[in-house]
Amino acid sequence: MTARLLVIPGSTRTDAFSKKLARAAAALAAMNGIEATVVDLRDHAMPLYDGDLETAGGLPEAAVRLREIVKQHEAVLFVTPEYNASLPAVLKNTIDWLSRPYGKEPGVSVWKGKVAGLLSSSPGALGGMRALVHLRQVLMNLGLLVVTEQFALGGAASAFTPDGGLVDAKSQATVLAIAQRVVHVASRLA
Repeated sequence: MTARLLVIPGSTRTDAFSKKLARAAAALAAMNGIEATVVDLRDHAMPLYDGDLETAGGLPEAAVRLREIVKQHEAVLFVTPEYNASLPAVLKNTIDWLSRPYGKEPGVSVWKGKVAGLLSSSPGALGGMRALVHLRQVLMNLGLLVVTEQFALGGAASAFTPDGGLVDAKSQATVLAIAQRVVHVASRLA
């Protein structure tokens, strides 16, 4: 079985570098025979996690929909921007809501056992590298197997072609290698 790859950019901004990198990664994966789906967190808007909201109404509809998408994929590629040397609130909030118990499923079950890869992007020289440390810690705590390979795209403002691809061939090769590694490991574990 070949694992399916879900690509989650960690920003809702229309022209976010993380969205561009996510689409470029999915396109590279698809060109190399990997079934890849990109989600937009704007399409799955959720309130800030609040236990009182959860008690009163359960999971938000958007969280339930996104849980079902996550469950259909064995491999996940997280593509995060860096906000104040960490991951953005919208990505953390999404991870938090999806880690809550739902129906007969215990908490974190939607994430547990998935294989994840990490990419980041930033207009700065570090490319969002500091966000990757925090994201890795959060995901590993939820039971995801996070591959050691990761990629931080610095200078993201000039890193994309007009059609959305990555300008640099080395960056293309690295992003593809991470996508392939995540899918390979997930397929072997399935």
